[in-house]
Amino acid sequence: MNASLHDLPIEQRIQLVEDLWDSIAADQQLLPFTKEQRQELDRRLDAFEADGNTGRSADSVLSDIRSKL
Repeated sequence: MNASLHDLPIEQRIQLVEDLWDSIAADQQLLPFTKEQRQELDRRLDAFEADGNTGRSADSVLSDIRSKL
């Protein structure tokens, strides 16, 4: 690790990581999909169009998870 970064308090280092991650997320659309990612997205879209299954609501999924904890 860069010595000057290591000298920063942990709170500042965490904030730097969060700021860096936010900047990456903001530019995410600039990253191209790989061939494999595009194929997987196409496969999933084809599957959805074939069966129309919209899945479950987030509330239903969270309720099931909470019941198992």
